[in-house]
Amino acid sequence: MLHDMHIHTKYSCDSKAELSDYCTAALERGVSTLCFTDHLDCNPCDDGYGYYDTEGFFADFYAAKEQYGKQLTLLCAVEFAEPQLYPAELARFCARGYDFILGSVHFWYKDMFPSVMLREGISLEVCYRCYWQVLLDAVRAGGFDALAHFDFPKRYYGDCIDPDGLLPEIVQTLVKNNICPEINTSSLRKGCAETLPGAELLALYRECGGRDVTIGSDAHTPQDLAADNAAAQTLIQRFGFQEVIFRGRERVAV
Repeated sequence: MLHDMHIHTKYSCDSKAELSDYCTAALERGVSTLCFTDHLDCNPCDDGYGYYDTEGFFADFYAAKEQYGKQLTLLCAVEFAEPQLYPAELARFCARGYDFILGSVHFWYKDMFPSVMLREGISLEVCYRCYWQVLLDAVRAGGFDALAHFDFPKRYYGDCIDPDGLLPEIVQTLVKNNICPEINTSSLRKGCAETLPGAELLALYRECGGRDVTIGSDAHTPQDLAADNAAAQTLIQRFGFQEVIFRGRERVAV
């Protein structure tokens, strides 16, 4: 059975998918666990700012649990962007009873999304120099359970570099603060040769004592549910990781 800990629905500004459509797809594909991780964006420059509807989401979530709860494990979560900048908002959402808080960084250089950075000619070196510092700030601040798409710029720039040598400190801090990385497979659908993160970064995580990982497709349509899960499973076996899900903010081995 498959577990997908990163999917988006119509409660994210960049998806139109119904929760029930994912449930139908899960039953067809042998996916046993679905975690709805809609975007929670506090940056006014983000297209998703103010979009998330907490009450609407929970109404649909509990309706889906009522209909599909005997066949599927359904989990509620948010993908909280730039958690280090919005601690009060993060604490407020943590108190809402979500199963899982997925932290991410989408903006790190002059409030540009990476696709805009690439279009504006921001170099790979400048991009990553700023990104790693902001990511270090995020994992130092903590307050979330797993880190989404660790080397996120790679999805746009196609490469990953560490010009200032910050990666060991980032990974050590990740492990120290009990945050696990997800193996995000969305990059494989977007033309990258490896997952986010790839083998080199996952090897560093293992060397630093990390063991647990989640798997997320980052699907925005039911068609991408659990996409390329086999690639993530191969990495888990290669490095001896334990795949986990989260229930009530607690890790559960699967």
